[in-house]
Amino acid sequence: MISAQASGVRKPRRSPSGLAATMLFMRRTLQHMSNNSFGLVVETVLSPIIMLLIFTFLFGGAMAGSVNGYIQYLLPGILVLTVVPMTVYSGTTLCTDIGRGVYHRFRTLPFWQPAALFGAIFSDGLRYLAGLLTVLAMGFALGFRPDGGVVGAVLAALYVLFFAYSVSWVFALIGNLVKQPETVSGTSMMIVYPLLFASNVLVDTSTMPHWLQVAVDANPISIAVALTRALFHGTAGAVDLAAGIGIGLLLIAVFAPLSIYFYLKRQLH
Repeated sequence: MISAQASGVRKPRRSPSGLAATMLFMRRTLQHMSNNSFGLVVETVLSPIIMLLIFTFLFGGAMAGSVNGYIQYLLPGILVLTVVPMTVYSGTTLCTDIGRGVYHRFRTLPFWQPAALFGAIFSDGLRYLAGLLTVLAMGFALGFRPDGGVVGAVLAALYVLFFAYSVSWVFALIGNLVKQPETVSGTSMMIVYPLLFASNVLVDTSTMPHWLQVAVDANPISIAVALTRALFHGTAGAVDLAAGIGIGLLLIAVFAPLSIYFYLKRQLH
């Protein structure tokens, strides 16, 4: 019997698995990041350091009587304040590629189509991790010492990464719905910064009027920061864990399917 190779007949190439395709798109996004390494350094290193120093020395004396006292409260909140705005890039990246027609060409290729969406979102974890490590290093230099020790610090860092990924699906949906990357950035910042600053990131909500305290405590950012602080300082209870993890899972459950649906729908137009 003559083999397919000997007869000149080429076997059709197998489509890559969903995991392989996702990894490929992660590499693609990381390559784009490396082409803008200066911007990445500014965003993940310089900006977090400047922000941490400003809030620590500006509010430390007024809030806690000393920089060392305030940094124990502030740093978990600054982690969230640093990482969450980075999630907007998930939406702007998708919107840019869709607007250029890149993803319309992908639909002609034999691979699991949502891999392009997952790859772009997962690779943004490099931004989150870099910003997180920068804040932690600077915080320890300023005197931050978590009561929960190394285990508490690791758990808190992992939770912040999880929460960032869950929020990134919100902006991935926005990136699929709008036509211009600038619209993604503008709309997202209108959502992010009111939530960040109307939260417990900088101040204890117990100092607020009752009606305001209730509203701020219900803020998803406040819930995430509360669990981050509790993990750092070893005081996390079942309620903190359920609320913090639950809000992240809720965001994923609502916005991930919608993002995938509108991404696939937009590809067809």
